[in-house]
Amino acid sequence: MKHLFKLILFFSFSCNYLFAQLDTQLSNSHVVLEIAPSKTDSKIKEANTPHLVMYNPSAKQGKLLLFLPGTGGIATKGPKELFSVAVSQGYHVINLSYINAVAVARICKGETLAKNSKCTEEFRTKRIYGNNEFSLIEDEPQDAIVNRLTKLLIYLFENDKAGNWGVYLEAGEIKWSEIAVSGQSQGGGMAAFIAKKHLVARVVDFSGGWDFSAENEIAKWYFNESVTPMDRWYGTYHVTEPMAKTIHETYKAMNIAESHIYKFSHPVPEGKKGHSDGVRNIVYTKDWIELLGKGN
Repeated sequence: MKHLFKLILFFSFSCNYLFAQLDTQLSNSHVVLEIAPSKTDSKIKEANTPHLVMYNPSAKQGKLLLFLPGTGGIATKGPKELFSVAVSQGYHVINLSYINAVAVARICKGETLAKNSKCTEEFRTKRIYGNNEFSLIEDEPQDAIVNRLTKLLIYLFENDKAGNWGVYLEAGEIKWSEIAVSGQSQGGGMAAFIAKKHLVARVVDFSGGWDFSAENEIAKWYFNESVTPMDRWYGTYHVTEPMAKTIHETYKAMNIAESHIYKFSHPVPEGKKGHSDGVRNIVYTKDWIELLGKGN
């Protein structure tokens, strides 16, 4: 019995050591960069916490996965397990730092929504492109998601030669066809909005918000024709989310195939929320692989 206990103890120690070594090897195979937005564009003052960049320099060049955090999300605290899976699937990954402190649902509601049924569309247009006169958020043109991504890609192209970032640019502009867009909550909605207007490689919307045009009426922009083919669209949510039914309704409005809608249902860890479980819980690793597909 004594010898058996020693054997079990040795086996346990050996496994822990093996996993520790494996984690080190995996992290060593990735380039991980943290870059403040103001380093890429001196005009940027707000939401200046760093962008998070990850890729494997020894892998075949793949698509770029652009991930957009949800409301209050900090890029460097994003779902790194999900990003590691993306890198293993052949993607370069950017978790973009942008202004996300005010959610769409906090602005476009009540009397505001009653007076302007296009409130959510105008909100997202300003936050993504910075080219419209929407007065209810204070985002400046340089704060827009598109400007931040463009300036970051140019910065990386000039300063990180190993990443070969020029693949994702064309004449100094974003080459959307080489980019898969994704995000969680507010960020998932931004990804979907972008994929409607640009031909992207893939779109994965994690619990991407619940925009309305009127009380209990989902926003009309969900029904707009998509430039990105529908076989590239994927959406997820957790069945315990308070807005799960509405999120599913938005996915159906966007014509996402039922087989591409993932209804996560594993128990949510104590102290966590179903709304963010889909990007955080490693129990969904196999689902992440299916959702992301091969980046290269």
